[in-house]
Amino acid sequence: MQLLIQTDGSVRCVYGEDIDLTAIGRLSISRASHVEPGPDGCWWADLSPVSGPVLGPFGRRTAALQAEQDWLTANWLTRAG
Repeated sequence: MQLLIQTDGSVRCVYGEDIDLTAIGRLSISRASHVEPGPDGCWWADLSPVSGPVLGPFGRRTAALQAEQDWLTANWLTRAG
């Protein structure tokens, strides 16, 4: 689990349960994306909450979740703001 400590002291991460985040202070958790099935039964990862793309289609939910995490780690986690 990667934590990005920003200059204002806030911490950014792709949420996981590897680290008890309550140990570092008060939490504010918000969704960075939505992984949902489409009408055709394929899975999509919509990253619009962080100004990202819609990824997909994926035949399996696990593939959409992995694509979501990969994109967030490569594009959102390291981006300032």
